[in-house]
Amino acid sequence: MTADELDQEALAAQWAASLGADDDEVEGQSAGGASSDEALAAEWAAALAADEQASVKKEKEQATLASQAKVADFRDLTDEAKAPRQGSSNRELDFILDIPLDVSAELGRTRLLINELLQLGQGSVVELNKLAGEPLEVYVNGKMVARGEAVVINEKFGIRLTDIISPMERVKQLG
Repeated sequence: MTADELDQEALAAQWAASLGADDDEVEGQSAGGASSDEALAAEWAAALAADEQASVKKEKEQATLASQAKVADFRDLTDEAKAPRQGSSNRELDFILDIPLDVSAELGRTRLLINELLQLGQGSVVELNKLAGEPLEVYVNGKMVARGEAVVINEKFGIRLTDIISPMERVKQLG
């Protein structure tokens, strides 16, 4: 018998058994009922043996990998990180010296309607929200960093800084 015939007989036997057929009916459908059961048993045994071999092989691979694994040992770098480096403090800040910043000074602010803005002309006065003599505000990239007073030096306007915003106040402005 060929393997295909054995498979067909095994399937017929399983189907008949699932329907509750008598052994006589199964023998009538297949000439060698006992041989089909033996073939089915042999197939199961081969499949179970192959599965067992695969699981044994996998366990050996896992044992090999486990024996090769090592525990990592890292030394403590906390003291080195906290210690100041000699001669490198200037070099660490050199890279930020060429970053451009937008610095602006604000006399005050106001809100205008477009109609009012269009009516402005030479000599018009725009009222600001600050009083005369109040300090100007200095902004760097849109964040206030100092206050000061306006001065004229060699016919140019400037600001004399009178108050630098503390780091804590700058952090509050961010939020």
